[in-house]
Amino acid sequence: MKITRDKTLVELTPDNPQEAKELDALWRVIVDCAKFNKKLVPVGEYIPGQKEVARFNIEE
Repeated sequence: MKITRDKTLVELTPDNPQEAKELDALWRVIVDCAKFNKKLVPVGEYIPGQKEVARFNIEE
């Protein structure tokens, strides 16, 4: 997955069909036109070389 950032804009670009499927599922959870948009809130910390996973909670 390619992740790019320009100030407050973040773009996620899938590198393969599986990532495209996962990104579509994430999109549907976070952005629901029938309800309010949800937000990703960081959980814990991400430290390259020590903690290679960035975790987020989906809040309403």
